[in-house]
Amino acid sequence: MVGAARRAGLDVVALTDHDTAHGWDEAAEAATQHGVALVRGIEISCSRYGRSIHLLGYLVDPDHPRLAGEIGHAREARVSRLRRMVERMAVDGIPISYADVVAQVPPGATEGRPHIADALVANGTVQTRDEAFLRWLGNDSPYYVRHYAPDPVDAVRLVVEAGGVAVQAHPFGRGRGAGAGDAVIEEMVAVGLSGLEVDHRDHDEAARAHGRELAARFGLLVTGSSDYHGAGKENRLGENTTATEVLAEIEARSSGVIPVLR
Repeated sequence: MVGAARRAGLDVVALTDHDTAHGWDEAAEAATQHGVALVRGIEISCSRYGRSIHLLGYLVDPDHPRLAGEIGHAREARVSRLRRMVERMAVDGIPISYADVVAQVPPGATEGRPHIADALVANGTVQTRDEAFLRWLGNDSPYYVRHYAPDPVDAVRLVVEAGGVAVQAHPFGRGRGAGAGDAVIEEMVAVGLSGLEVDHRDHDEAARAHGRELAARFGLLVTGSSDYHGAGKENRLGENTTATEVLAEIEARSSGVIPVLR
């Protein structure tokens, strides 16, 4: 991925896998080889009112005991949830098994619905991840199973405690990680939220304008991201980026325990 970022013309890339820092060491080695600065982080899967909210923790210490414990709990819940989803789908004749899903999970990655989608693509049932989510894996699907996820306010507190900088990911999009509205953002601000990911493929111009208005109101940083997930999503590396001065402010607000790797 780091090599692809370099080929796309990026000089800085952030790695924020869901609920894990497993890829950091490999990414750091690749960043040195390719001459790309690396912002290490995580994307914490949160929930409020039954809605999924994704929180980015940039330059966060993954070994902070409370943060590591919370993420570990969430990862374990994801595994049992995925088994139940696959079992429900198989009962209805959809050609999928838990072993098929596990085969799609890279070492150290957090198991999730995208890996069910990848298994369905691999066996030819659907053509793309998006098709799998549209037909069977969305939150309104009869196969959907909820799993434990921390409240976003608690997650912001943990990121700050762990020396990182908390930014809400794609707060105005649709579907997974779409957020839960301005009132929740205000709650997150009160405990240390530093920014909003405003420039994102899932945000139209009205959403981006609203994000900038909220950022100005609450004194938040405005970030942008391609939210690249590999070949399984349409997102292109570098299609949305973060300003150099915003990255500098993210560095300044972090504890410095996990620096930007240059």
